[in-house]
Amino acid sequence: MDKFFKLKENGTTVGTEVLAGVTTFFTMAYILFVNPDILSQAGLPFNGVYIATILAAVIGTLVMGLFANVPYAQAPGMGLNAFFTYTVVMLNGYTQYEALGLVFVCGIINILITVTRVRKHIVTAIPETLQQAIGAGIGLFIAYIGLLNIGFIDFSEGVPAITNFADKNVLLAMIGLVVTLVLMLRKVKGAMLIGILLTTLIGIPMGVVQLDGVSQSASYSQIFADFGSIVGKGIGKEGLGSLFSNHGLLKIFPIVFAFSLTDTFDTIGTFIGTGRRTGIFTAKDEQALMDGKGFSSKMDKAMFADAIATSIGAVLGTSNTTTFVESSAGIEVGGRTGLTSVVTAGLFLLSIIAGPFVGLVPSAATAPALVVVGILMSASFADIEWGNFEEAIPAFFTVLMAVLTYSISNGLAFGFAAYILVKLSVGKAKEVHPIVYVSGALFIINFVIIAMEAATAIN
Repeated sequence: MDKFFKLKENGTTVGTEVLAGVTTFFTMAYILFVNPDILSQAGLPFNGVYIATILAAVIGTLVMGLFANVPYAQAPGMGLNAFFTYTVVMLNGYTQYEALGLVFVCGIINILITVTRVRKHIVTAIPETLQQAIGAGIGLFIAYIGLLNIGFIDFSEGVPAITNFADKNVLLAMIGLVVTLVLMLRKVKGAMLIGILLTTLIGIPMGVVQLDGVSQSASYSQIFADFGSIVGKGIGKEGLGSLFSNHGLLKIFPIVFAFSLTDTFDTIGTFIGTGRRTGIFTAKDEQALMDGKGFSSKMDKAMFADAIATSIGAVLGTSNTTTFVESSAGIEVGGRTGLTSVVTAGLFLLSIIAGPFVGLVPSAATAPALVVVGILMSASFADIEWGNFEEAIPAFFTVLMAVLTYSISNGLAFGFAAYILVKLSVGKAKEVHPIVYVSGALFIINFVIIAMEAATAIN
């Protein structure tokens, strides 16, 4: 084990790695409850998504640990699952299986850009201000979804307003939010998971959680039957087959681009943010990522593991699988090798045991986790130069349109267009990378096509 994971070389021990793996699992296990809740709203079976979430996390995390030998865990990503449900399916009208097909395509693209020099051009092409704005916009988007899911925002009068708090679900969610925030402030490990479980328990005396539902919970056979009903659908005739016959490439492009770009920068940000400080990734690794080909460094291998996980997750029946920033919790307690990831993967696999009881967790218990994730992701606002008007304009429109239109891709479209307009206006057209010009043009063409189709429908 020491030889395979190079424990001594990395200054760690089996005991430290096990502790780190357990810590990482408990800080990110909330996804087991949140992801099925979100994707079930897109029409996928709750229990099936629960198993798909586990297996995607297990496979992705094992590849990360055994192939790249780094202490990072993977699972379906927050923000990406909300984009999948509320934008791709509900807003744009794709079926849940076509959406899985889009995720699979994204994974294949990420694999290709990981093993070629294309990744260097993409990473360097997107300006820092747009990268930060994407993260901030997703954060607000997730938090907004959390509040909407529990009815905290009331639209009954035609305009958004705060609810009257007569709904027990809203009250339970507010209690859960306070509990979770206190746990986070106290720096309790696994605060969000504990918050979900405590909120569920509090919901019992409030009448939100019905204990008689235990006897009606799905059996393991039903759970795996639901899982079997979605495996492979994303790459079958109802997924990829339907996707390319019912939707044009120009319509597909903004969604795949948004999926891929968000996943890529989320992953690279996690690697560099935690790896540079701890020595997991060296400056040489970072340079190899930008200049090398194939798998010339640990970071190359880790990026490949992340890309592979997205494609596998889509086949299993879940949205983009990505590297979780919560992996930093395990790194903080000493995790330095892939053994940490292997331990985390093992605990995810054991979570299958809880399958029949997961359905008891109400949306009121998972909504606080969405709000807290939104708060954490909003840290990106601090890295935007708001005092620089050239930087503020594209960042503002990226965030605003991502939230107000329920669409990360719309946020990117307006952000790219605003960035290009700003640079052209101040005589800095040469600072705009060709990839940004091309992407901006494709976004605009997509809007033109949508407008033309709407005009034709009216006439």
